[in-house]
Amino acid sequence: MNHPLRKRVLFVCVENSNRSQMAEAFARLHGGDRIEAHSAGSHPSGRINPKAVRFMAELGYDLSTHRSKSLDDIAGIAFDAVVTMGCGDHCPWVPAKRREDWALPDPRDMDDDGYRAVRDEISARVKALLDTLAANEA
Repeated sequence: MNHPLRKRVLFVCVENSNRSQMAEAFARLHGGDRIEAHSAGSHPSGRINPKAVRFMAELGYDLSTHRSKSLDDIAGIAFDAVVTMGCGDHCPWVPAKRREDWALPDPRDMDDDGYRAVRDEISARVKALLDTLAANEA
């Protein structure tokens, strides 16, 4: 059931296995009941990267409960914000009241410190986005 004041946010990357999954998780962590978070991929891998699961577990979030989804899985949902994450020409148009592109590197092949740095950058950007959405509500 959709709460009437809840903002719907979609995070899109190519595989829906790293960046967009972590962003969805952070939106749930930081947004609580005021956010309905989704993620999808333009060419989903069908799996969540084990590194993403491990590095989100460090923060107490169980990403293993997520699944890699395609944009077809979220078709027909109206979004307040859509954030693309460096998928370039592979990012399709999804209508939304607000659109942002976070040109973040794919951490898939990074070492642990690099992966954590991207994870933490996503967390900070999600917090800023949620603050902006809440401010626009007032």
